[in-house]
Amino acid sequence: MTLRIWLITGEPAVGKSTAISKILFDLRTAGYAPGGVLTREIRSHGEREGFQLMDVSTDQSKILADIKGITGPRVGKYRVNLNVLSTLGVAALEHASAKSDVIAIDEVGPMELLSPEFRRAIHSTVLEINNKPALCAVHKRFQDPIIDELRSSKEAIEAEITFENRDDLPLEVSKDIIQYLRRSNVSGATTE
Repeated sequence: MTLRIWLITGEPAVGKSTAISKILFDLRTAGYAPGGVLTREIRSHGEREGFQLMDVSTDQSKILADIKGITGPRVGKYRVNLNVLSTLGVAALEHASAKSDVIAIDEVGPMELLSPEFRRAIHSTVLEINNKPALCAVHKRFQDPIIDELRSSKEAIEAEITFENRDDLPLEVSKDIIQYLRRSNVSGATTE
């Protein structure tokens, strides 16, 4: 079976989100249209105060988690806005599944998996209904059935990003995804 799911894992703050962003930039440069969701830190005075969830296709973003102002379940010091996951997050994954060349999810972790709707969207768009390549940042230590299912898929490969390989790994993954897309005869965003 062909590999089509790339999982990026690593220690906190090692650069998983940065790696995903670099890979998406490379895909766009090659003429492909990635979709899905990215998680971005919200910082104030050098301190992390929360996270935004951003739709890769539209650049629309909303606050996913915050240390103040949001009501919702707590993960560490953050409160998680489940509505953002079930609306913006699910819509971004469904759009990526239908219209994009690659589905990106940054991150499959404890905050994101609190939403049953977002969990189902990960399962249906990455594991079930299509053969599109997927690029997912996966929390290294968090145990969850959907993470186990991603890791055990015969179509998945997992790579750990470290401080030593964080410049090279995104280039390797970009190259592999582009090769997959070329073999699959995906047209690319610039030729549609």
